[in-house]
Order: sequence, then C-alpha cells, then structure tokens
Amino acid sequence: MKLLVVEDDRMLSELLRRALTEDGFAVDVASDGEQAEALAFVNDYDGIILDLVLPGKSGLQLLQQMRRESRSTPTLILTGRRAKQDVVRGLDVGADDYLTKPFDLDELKARVRALVRRSPDLKNERVALGGVRIDTRRRQATVDGRALRMTPKELALLEHLMMKTDEVVSRSELLEKVWDFHFDPGSNVVDVHVGRLRAKLRDANANVCLETVRGVGFMLSSRLTQDQETA
Repeated sequence: MKLLVVEDDRMLSELLRRALTEDGFAVDVASDGEQAEALAFVNDYDGIILDLVLPGKSGLQLLQQMRRESRSTPTLILTGRRAKQDVVRGLDVGADDYLTKPFDLDELKARVRALVRRSPDLKNERVALGGVRIDTRRRQATVDGRALRMTPKELALLEHLMMKTDEVVSRSELLEKVWDFHFDPGSNVVDVHVGRLRAKLRDANANVCLETVRGVGFMLSSRLTQDQETA
C-alpha cells in the first residue's frame, strides 16, 4: 500500500514516514501544497495524510480540487486546528477521517490502516491464495494457519502480488506501489525481495508459485490452478 504524507513540519513528516514505513507502507512526503498536488495527481495512492495549513495551496484547497476532479483517494486530515467548524468543513469537502495534533502515534497508525481498507483494492480484510492468507487489519500472513515471519516490506510485496493474482506485475509497478519515488528504477531491490519472499513461501510449503517473467516482471499464482491447467 502506498501513502502520501503532506506535512510542512519536517520533523513530524519524517516521524510519520518512518513509522508508516515500519508498518509496511511505501510513503511519499510533500512539504507544501504545490508539491502535494503534483504527486497526488500523478501517482495512484491508497491513502493520504493531509495537514490543512501548508505553504502555498492549503490542504483544504488541495482536497477540494481532488474531489472536484473525481480523485477519491481516502484522506485523513491531520491538523492542529481544534475548532469544530474546521473539522466539519474538512469532512464536508470530502475527507474520510481526521486527527488533531498532538496525537498518539499508535492511534494514527490504526486510523491509517482503517483508511486504506477503504481503497478499492482492499474490499476485504483478508486476502487469500492457495493456503496463504493475509489479515490486512493485523498486518499478518499465514500459510495453512501457521504464522509466516516476514518483514513489513516483504508483507507489502506479497499483498500486492496477491491482489494481482495470475497477472504479470512489472518491476516499475512494484517500485511505485511497495517502495517510493526516491528509489532508483535501475535498482535490484525488487528482485532481492522477490527472491527472499519466494524462499519463505517455499520453506513454508505454500501452495503458490511466484514466477519471474523474464524482461517483464513477476506473477503469483496458485499451484492448484497450474496443475489443473496442465492436467
């Protein structure tokens, strides 16, 4: 899942980036309204954490523009404004949730997890394939009921591939959705993580196959489906 954090306080934005990355999200950061606009209208984010008071275009103006142009990305307002009318106005414009500063970091992460479950790609709280299941609420993967130990980035990679079952997913798409825009497209980070993920699935006797499609990307499918096709 990929998030955009829009916050002009550099210390706070770095805190949020680190905390959400540790939770398995790919996180882009914008420090003003214009930068946030450029990112929000180019990238397909699963959620946006949006400060209202920003240099240049305000968070409220950005949200209004997004909704006018049918950008329905789930959005959580993060603001120091406590006046009820400010919160009501943000929700009326199209925000999905709000949290006032100062805030508890664990509460924010829980709200973000709830926020991204509203994304069209996450209609269910569980994603399953060939005995592999991901509980999107608890951020936990299992194979035939046994917990699968994974890093947050490996879990995010598996989740994206499972949501694209039997589809070839390119390296560039994985870099965009699982990592962030700072990564070098020529990096082998995707191949390294796919190799580790493939080994963990094999060691857990998962009934899935993670194939490398040479020159294109990767495809995750059920071994049962493959067996039926070759029978």
